[in-house]
Amino acid sequence: MRNETVKSIGDYIREQREQARISVRQLAQQAGVSNPYLSQIERGLRKPSADILQQIAKGLRISAEALYVQAGILEDRPADSGVRSALLADPELSERQKQVLIEIYESFRKENAAVAEAQAAEAQAAQAAAEAAAETKASKSSWSDATAEAEQDERSGDADDVSGQTIPSD
Repeated sequence: MRNETVKSIGDYIREQREQARISVRQLAQQAGVSNPYLSQIERGLRKPSADILQQIAKGLRISAEALYVQAGILEDRPADSGVRSALLADPELSERQKQVLIEIYESFRKENAAVAEAQAAEAQAAQAAAEAAAETKASKSSWSDATAEAEQDERSGDADDVSGQTIPSD
């Protein structure tokens, strides 16, 4: 019974090889492995080691990481949005170009995350300031109401009457 991960890595290598228009013999020579061994990998009969995958990736001019993920050696990173995978799978980019583009992409994502975090903090601070201002306004309003009520009581002659108690005057 064949291992599905092994089969899928073989299929993936074959697809990449065919897209690059390279024969099995040419890829085997570039990767430094025998032609029959590479053929067995592509058919899912052999499970390549990480070193062999790295050599095959060089021969295909793709990222070794892409092969490691496909082989189940590495877990695919979440929140990729497909950009990273597309870059890694692009046969027309060199290994160095792929790495530079991924670094730029990751730096943009980090920068945007930092901006979003700062904006969230600003919004939270603005909300707290608005709540404090509303509380201060409510306090001032209560103070103003109490002052106005006291002035009204004073004009009406009820200034001596506090909570139903009469304060004797001299």
